Amino acid sequence: MRQGEAVGDLEVSVGYVLKQAQAALRVAMDEALGPVGLTVSQYSCLELLGQRPGLSGSELARGAFVSRQSMNQVLRGLEDRGLLARPPTAAHGRALPTELTSAGRAALRTASSAVADVEQRMLTSLDEERRRRLCHDLAACARALTEGRGVAGRDGVGVAHPTPTEQDAAP
Repeated sequence: MRQGEAVGDLEVSVGYVLKQAQAALRVAMDEALGPVGLTVSQYSCLELLGQRPGLSGSELARGAFVSRQSMNQVLRGLEDRGLLARPPTAAHGRALPTELTSAGRAALRTASSAVADVEQRMLTSLDEERRRRLCHDLAACARALTEGRGVAGRDGVGVAHPTPTEQDAAP
């Protein structure tokens, strides 16, 4: 599609098909996480903290693609359930670094396995090369829409950026 053209047939509109995939993924994740007692936002928060302990609420909000206010509610709920811990006061500035508790790590293991099953189901018709290419292409789309705008992802949280070796390996 060139600039100034209409979207046209929705069945071949990348944005429309991407939104369909996102909606289907969200429903499947909701179904998988329900028995674990987590929402997608709560799971995202736990997964981010499992991979990057000590993130602030703002960093978690960017990484989970929610507002800071929504993330504060998520954090309070997870903290009330004993799944994460935050110091009562910030050591530096106002940001409260957040870490998983042992119960949070256990919940994350269960939830992460459920989400991995969903992702495997979603990608079942793609071989490894096509999976890598899809990830690379979607990351390129995200970069094209966010670069130079000062939006989420500028600190590496929230937008996937392939490493140079991944970029070099992509066909």
